Amino acid sequence: MSANPVSRLDVRTLEPSQRHAQIFARLDALRDGETMQIINDHDPKPLRYQLEARTPGLFQWTYVESGPQEWRVNIAKDSAKAKAHGEDSCCSGGACSGG
Repeated sequence: MSANPVSRLDVRTLEPSQRHAQIFARLDALRDGETMQIINDHDPKPLRYQLEARTPGLFQWTYVESGPQEWRVNIAKDSAKAKAHGEDSCCSGGACSGG
């Protein structure tokens, strides 16, 4: 069985005010084990903090490229955590307590 393809989102092409909303919409649509790569012109560390506050432990964050011109980050839905919480649980609405 082959690995799931990685979808990519180049947020540099989006209006800054729309970036996080677009990213979260795409992350919410990921299935267990799927990965999305975001491409940005700066370190998306604030996004990571938001993501962890919104859905603790549900996503794995891996830097693929760390500047200075371009940052690429793979964000994978953690299938074990997703299965433990279920798609219709508090995590799917962003209100997960992480428990």
